[in-house]
Amino acid sequence: MPLIAFVSPKGGVGKTTIAANVAALLAARGHEVLGLDLDPQNALRVHLGMPVREEAGFVAELDSSLAWPAALRHTPYNVALLPHGEVEPRRALELTRLLMDRPEALADPVREMLADPHRLLIVDSPPGPSPALSAIMPLIDLSVVVLLADGGSASLIPQIADGRFLGRGTLAMRAAERAVLVLNQVELHAPLSTAVLDCAEATMGARLLGVVARDPGVAEALADRRLPVEVPGSRAAEDLSLLAEGILGRLTLPSATPTAGHSVLTHWGLRR
Repeated sequence: MPLIAFVSPKGGVGKTTIAANVAALLAARGHEVLGLDLDPQNALRVHLGMPVREEAGFVAELDSSLAWPAALRHTPYNVALLPHGEVEPRRALELTRLLMDRPEALADPVREMLADPHRLLIVDSPPGPSPALSAIMPLIDLSVVVLLADGGSASLIPQIADGRFLGRGTLAMRAAERAVLVLNQVELHAPLSTAVLDCAEATMGARLLGVVARDPGVAEALADRRLPVEVPGSRAAEDLSLLAEGILGRLTLPSATPTAGHSVLTHWGLRR
């Protein structure tokens, strides 16, 4: 099944928030969704409703004998999750060296995850280039690049358009060709935000896949341990729903199977 990687050249752009919401929305449609957190911040688990104090994870034990199915955690949003796991700075350096020397330590289990034809794999990657992202780059079907609608992000849009943001070489260029852009926290009545949106539309064309409005409800939902898509009447929630539809439109997927049980996302009309 397809691998969708949420990436960004910089941190603090809302990448993990968007990845979690898209994963939950796709699961609500009946798709079997597996989330894989490659970001040492280990935040995807919190967005998907796991206890903050649960620190175990898959990537943190990558050089152990732990098989990835044993690390799976189930979330309230019907998304199976492989958390990154909490790591100390020294351990983070050890994992970086491991992935630089043996990228197959991550690539091989990811191939196993993708072997299930009914599974959709969503990866939350670290900001910027990383050995973890490089290890799975040949397996990525769609890279969703997240940026803010600010001046710093505007300067990076040309790098996304020409493929430089994923690194040098043919492999990085090939992966960049499968990349789309999402602008987060857009304010249509703010001159700078509008200018960045205009720049993205002119530079990326149809590869500008989505825009998520700046919405106070997002911060309120996160503070309340909810996903923004659970906030009725939220403009950001509507944009995230449209983004999930856009991602589905870029992929070739078998028909979704309706899932049983309660879903907080039912009111969005995404359950079949």
